[in-house]
Amino acid sequence: MAMQQEIRRAWTPAAVNGRAAEGGGVRGMVEGSAVVVVGRRGCCMCHVARRLLQGLGANPTVCEIGEGSPEETALMDEISEMDGGDASTLAAAVFPVVFVGGKLVGGLDRLMAVHISGELVPILKEAGALWL
Repeated sequence: MAMQQEIRRAWTPAAVNGRAAEGGGVRGMVEGSAVVVVGRRGCCMCHVARRLLQGLGANPTVCEIGEGSPEETALMDEISEMDGGDASTLAAAVFPVVFVGGKLVGGLDRLMAVHISGELVPILKEAGALWL
């Protein structure tokens, strides 16, 4: 069986010195990948989300940040902005945050609920993350 290669990227703020970086930040990762998992470095819940997606055949891009780092606040602001600024959705989706097909799925609890209900595989197929 071929080994799946995982893509890990460091997060950089979308705005650098007051100018928006082209393709930078979480938005660039989400637009460039079918599945993105954003979490804290070494987080067990991020590991669970990643393993669930890999077990289904998806190869998520993983974005890890340091806990309590200054980038964490900027990252949460960027994710909130991508979700239309709905803080209630974001509050329910603390780390890890999972995006599929450019859309916010939510945290691990929401990812598991979508998987148990049988909706995750069709969503992954629609996003182009699964070939079968």
